[in-house]
Amino acid sequence: MPEPITTPRPRAGTARPDTSRLAGAVRWDTAVGALLVVLLLCSFSFVDNFGNALNLSFLIGNTLPIALIALPMTMLVVSGEVDLSVGSTVGLSGAVMGALWNHGMAIETIIPLCVLLGVVCGLVNGLLVTRLGLPSLAVTIGTMAAYRGIAQIVLGSDSVTDFPSPYLDFGAGRFGETFLPYAAVPFLVLLVLAVVVLHATRVGRSLFAIGASEEAARFAGVRVKRLRLSMFVTTGVLSALTGVFWALHYASARYDNATGLELSVIAAVLLGGIDFDGGRGTLGGAIAGVFLLGTLQNVMSLLNVSAQSQIVVTGVLLVVSVLAPRVGRRVALARARARTQAAPATG
Repeated sequence: MPEPITTPRPRAGTARPDTSRLAGAVRWDTAVGALLVVLLLCSFSFVDNFGNALNLSFLIGNTLPIALIALPMTMLVVSGEVDLSVGSTVGLSGAVMGALWNHGMAIETIIPLCVLLGVVCGLVNGLLVTRLGLPSLAVTIGTMAAYRGIAQIVLGSDSVTDFPSPYLDFGAGRFGETFLPYAAVPFLVLLVLAVVVLHATRVGRSLFAIGASEEAARFAGVRVKRLRLSMFVTTGVLSALTGVFWALHYASARYDNATGLELSVIAAVLLGGIDFDGGRGTLGGAIAGVFLLGTLQNVMSLLNVSAQSQIVVTGVLLVVSVLAPRVGRRVALARARARTQAAPATG
């Protein structure tokens, strides 16, 4: 099979604009990382109690659900698709976990069943998109409502809180007096794996190729439908695992767990420079966006900013994250065209 290409072959005379677009994306990733560093430095210096170990542990623990789902979501958006049902899958997984625990099933059996549930949820989304040709935005809006409704049917309005202490300790505990939660270790393993897959393997190059030009990817031998389906399934699995972690971290399994989480995931991924049209971005930028958003929310909580205001800030960041890179690329393209037109005159 021919080696997949990461971008469609440019037409004559378009090489300079393509380079400008790539440079713009890189600059945006760098800007997000720099902004995160600045925010952390300012928070350590000027926000009371931000730097203590307990608060930093809360910050990381509360951000991990977003970060976990951001890993497969980044790959999915890079390929030109999106999954808005992730928050409802988290809630459904937690509801099933609580219901099965109430019926006396062992937690060691429940967790694999929740993973299987994630596979099913991802398959439903993926098959509707890849086999029936439906737009992923419309499909996952529908399944977002459906999965949340099923979660309510499964658990009702009950709240399950009596999970085994060792699992609750893993979900909310940290290493000694440090700020590092236990759950950060498996996340770091998954992060390294995701970075390698997206940026150092044929699968990753194929995802970028699909997002840049689906037709060119097919000509290069990429199995577009199969790869996109696998990304939907992976997203479902990570969402289901996040549902388990959410219930253990907050010591509560409810049908409405993680309501609105999809907004935070999408906002963080796009804030990190992932192009919603697909084909551009880095996983490092996405994770920087996740922790930028998480840190900002933590600081606002310490400053007693209302939850409603925090939602407004998240929405504004979502708009900025979509608008700013596009404006930057248009400016870069305009400068590139100006240099191209000025070259004959100076020659």
